[in-house]
Amino acid sequence: MKNNILNTIATILLSITFANAHCQVPCGIYDDNARVQSMLEDAATVTKAVTMIIELAGKTDAQSGNQRVRWVSNKESHAQKIISTIADYFLTQRVKTDMADYTERLKRHHAVIVLAMKTKQNSTAGDANALTEAIEALAAYYPPAE
Repeated sequence: MKNNILNTIATILLSITFANAHCQVPCGIYDDNARVQSMLEDAATVTKAVTMIIELAGKTDAQSGNQRVRWVSNKESHAQKIISTIADYFLTQRVKTDMADYTERLKRHHAVIVLAMKTKQNSTAGDANALTEAIEALAAYYPPAE
């Protein structure tokens, strides 16, 4: 019985992980630019988190330690949202092999994933800024709908 409960909990948690992605059926309801803007917002949060982590790094009081841990957690969460958006939305549904510039698009989307991963591994302003710039480079592919 205990294994059944654990399996049920695991199934629920795995379902929650995938719930963030837009549906993967051909519903035709896409707002690519909105997703780019959302990733830019996530990148701004990553940048703010890096700034705060650096600011709190030299402090040893309990409150600063608590805040530093929360900023690290927040940074990782937003970086992962960016990775998931690229992988689960753009690379599975919007970047297609029959596109004339497929290789270039693939490289640019991959660059965002790599930079998001780097911001999870490090707390440097350079990586955070590079992530924002890489996402901004994708905006040309996904202009706002008119």
